[in-house]
Amino acid sequence: MARAGVTAERLTLAAAELADEVGFGEVTVAALARRFGVREASLYSHIRNARDLRTRVALLALAELADTVADAIAGRAGKDALVAFAGAYRDYAKRHPGRYTAARLELDPETAARSAGRRHSDMTRAILRGYALEEPDQTDAVRMLGSVFHGFVSLETSGAFAHHPREADASWSRTLDALDSALRNWPAP
Repeated sequence: MARAGVTAERLTLAAAELADEVGFGEVTVAALARRFGVREASLYSHIRNARDLRTRVALLALAELADTVADAIAGRAGKDALVAFAGAYRDYAKRHPGRYTAARLELDPETAARSAGRRHSDMTRAILRGYALEEPDQTDAVRMLGSVFHGFVSLETSGAFAHHPREADASWSRTLDALDSALRNWPAP
């Protein structure tokens, strides 16, 4: 069988592609072995277990999303950066639904510390510099943006907006207008 060329990196990428095709919850070592045409046991020389495989996909997704957002916000500030960040986030989730779900996987503290999660936070803080928010307001704003982006994208990709008369793009645009306004007019404590 086609064992040649199987590496942890190729397994991770194949698992990410499988997640996008069938959903992150359906990614198993057995499904991956079928995809490579090998026995399940042969994959364990490249990955520890199913959790390790899922974690690898999560780390890949976090890194890809961070790279996508970084490219989108480069050279931008204020609302322009906010819209670019949000658009890149939304587009990634739509293009890679399984990977997006994987990026939400709870990681142990050691793994989380070496993930691209910190880059996401740093980039969010970078766009907030255009709004002159200081701590602790900046942390609150980071959490607000993450919650709104994730909430909207999760509802949209699950089909929750499919039967509404208003297009999701119009609501997205108005949501970003509202976020910009909230950030520019952040309430005093």
